[in-house]
This record gives sequence, structure tokens and C-alpha cells, in this order.
Amino acid sequence: MKRILASLMLLLTSVGFGQSVDNSEQDQIKTAKKLVKKFLRKQGIPGISISISKNGELIWSKGFGYASKKPRTKIDPNKTLFRIASISKSITALTLANLVENHTINLNRSIYNYLPDYPKNTYDFTVKELGGHLAGIRSYKGNEFLLNKKMSISEGVDLFKNDLLLFEPSTQFSYNTFGYVLLSEIMQKVSKTDFNKLVSNAVFKPLGMTNTMLDDSEKSIPNKTNFYRTKRKLSTPVSNEYKVAGGGFLSTSEDLIKLGEEIISPQTVSKAALSEMITSQKLKSGQLTGYGIGFSVEKTIKNTPKYFHTGGGVGASTVLLIFPEESIVISVLTNKTGVNMEDFVNGMESIFIE
Repeated sequence: MKRILASLMLLLTSVGFGQSVDNSEQDQIKTAKKLVKKFLRKQGIPGISISISKNGELIWSKGFGYASKKPRTKIDPNKTLFRIASISKSITALTLANLVENHTINLNRSIYNYLPDYPKNTYDFTVKELGGHLAGIRSYKGNEFLLNKKMSISEGVDLFKNDLLLFEPSTQFSYNTFGYVLLSEIMQKVSKTDFNKLVSNAVFKPLGMTNTMLDDSEKSIPNKTNFYRTKRKLSTPVSNEYKVAGGGFLSTSEDLIKLGEEIISPQTVSKAALSEMITSQKLKSGQLTGYGIGFSVEKTIKNTPKYFHTGGGVGASTVLLIFPEESIVISVLTNKTGVNMEDFVNGMESIFIE
């Protein structure tokens, strides 16, 4: 009888605990839902997809607004494809970690070891500096951000390869996408594999990211959202193939959760190889940059680690947040240019990181 009572008490205690956790999560989701709706209205966003996981399980995934205004098409977080913009750099970083682990690339070697024909500059720089925005590669000029000509990665490198570096490497941090165009050229040349195939084999297939792909400007891709510059006006067409490594992938918010989970509990690479990507680099002065390779590195409101990447592209404003100690991943994709994400991101962190 005592054993039965003890078992019953244990069962009741377990049920109570489970309900408490569920109720807590439901309260968080309810608050987050209000925040998303307010964010949608205030920023005039046509559509948004948000997915959140905790301890490896999806706890909330929902679409708000529309993927298309005419005809009206609702958003499915598992199917609707958004431009993820610079979150593409995080995908590239995980692929690079795979090449580092296989000893195909050494982060601390000069890029000229891998691309001997790349034009010589005032300074040499390493693969690591390139991935950390420390190499001095320039950013866009004029309408380069809006180029609507399909080009290969090699043709993309031609846009900037003869320009002088902006500064001595590792003396400044200068965020840019062209550095990742050059990085992807190194990766495909050294591996002797087309960059998109390389990423698919190293990341997409192992992680089951079946809805993540190149934004091919010449193909009609099912489930792809329209891209807007205002709540109702469409963005101008753009071709992102040459800069796929830095801002050219399409994905769903649920697929990006899989990427975030891999950073928390890596299965495709060792923790040592991944560590290179999620450890802040330093300037020669010793100052931390707050950026590893493909990931911003900061602290949460609880002073725990936070890895993330934001993205801003034509018809896209995005963010991927990874909280390893809390085992939480938050993916937010929108189909509008120039959305101010900062307050929203801070709000989501305050809700889910207690």
C-alpha cells in the first residue's frame, strides 16, 4: 500500500511539473504572439514566419500575414520560402567548419595558398580574417546590391578583386558580403566541388534541410514568397546567385531551426571545428569584434552565450537567434526590405530567456 501511495504521489508530482512547464511555455508564446502582431503592424510587414525550438523540440511555429497579397497566400512555416539574406553566412560557416575538420582548409593560412592567381594587394590576409570581416574587402558600390544579372561566384569575385583593401587586415572590422563571395570561391576551388553542391552535401542533406536552396533567379520555385519594398509594393528583381554564400539562399523558418540546433548540439562537425566559427575574433589591438565566422557572438540578458545572425536583403529582413545554455533557437523571416528588427529581437529574448 505504501508503495502504491508513493508511486501515486510521484505520478501526481510529475504531472504537476509537466503542466507547470507547459503553462509557462504557453504564457511565453501568448506574449510572443502579441509582440509579433504589433511588430507586423508597426513595420508594415506583408508576411512573417516564426519558429521556436526548446531542448531540440519545436514549441511554436506560425505564419502571420501573407506570402502574396495577390492572390492572397498564407504563410506556412514549414513550406514558405523566404530570402534569408545574410543568415546565408551562417550556413557557409558550418560548411567551412566541415572543410576545416577534414583538413581541406586551414583558417590561419593565407588566401593565396588556395587562390594563387588572386591579384596581389598591399597586404596578405588569411581565410579566418576573410570570414571574420577583418580582411579589408570593400562593400557594395553604386547599384551592386541590386544587380539583376545572373553571375557565377567567379564572376562575382571579378567585381572587386582588383580593388585595394580598405585597411591593414585585423586593424578594423568592416562587415561586408563580398568577403564571403571570395570565401566561397576558395571553398569550391579547394574542394573541387561546386559551392552549392558542397553546402548541400555538408549541411542541407545531413540536417534534413530539404526546403533550403539557392535563390535561382531564372527558375520558378514553388512556395517562394513574393518580396516587398513596402507593405503593398513589390521589390525590384535581383539576382543573388554569385553571392549565395553571403546572402543568396532561400529557406523556411523551420529549416533554420535545424541549423540552429546543429550549432547547439553538432552532429556534422566536431565541437572543436565549430568553436572556430562561434568564438569572437580580435583586432590586433586586442579588442573583440563580437563576430566569429558567420556568427555574431554576444551575451544574453542573463549573461549567457548568444550566437546569432541578422539579414537584410531585397524583400527580406531576417534573424536567427541561438541560445546554447537555454537550448533555445528562434528563427524569424519576413518578406519586406529594411525592417527594423532590433526592438523585436530584444523583446523576443526578454520573453524566452528568463
